[in-house]
Amino acid sequence: IDHSDGSENWYKHWLGQLTYTDGVKAVADAAGAYWLIDAIASYQMSPNIRNDPMLRDVQFWTLRVNLEARVAVLECIADTDYPPAIRQVIEYTDFPLEKMRIWVENNVMMLPGER
Repeated sequence: IDHSDGSENWYKHWLGQLTYTDGVKAVADAAGAYWLIDAIASYQMSPNIRNDPMLRDVQFWTLRVNLEARVAVLECIADTDYPPAIRQVIEYTDFPLEKMRIWVENNVMMLPGER
């Protein structure tokens, strides 16, 4: 689901902080995962993000899913080898992939291949 190159459209998230790309919309549509977009958008006002200059510019989000147990962990880091600034356990999900990466750069949510 995450094999996009660039984006022709940007979609404004209803919370108003972020926009997201065609690739992110395609993942949300295919997996019924607008909750993932909402989760990332909802953390934008978190002090962990607002008070970190690196995270205000770029965020690396990863959703890791245990497909058998149907649980997941959503984490946000500032860069490789940094500890998670955000970590949320999701007690139930039907998300179909073991791992999904979404980047937020300059308030635009995108798939890594869209950068």
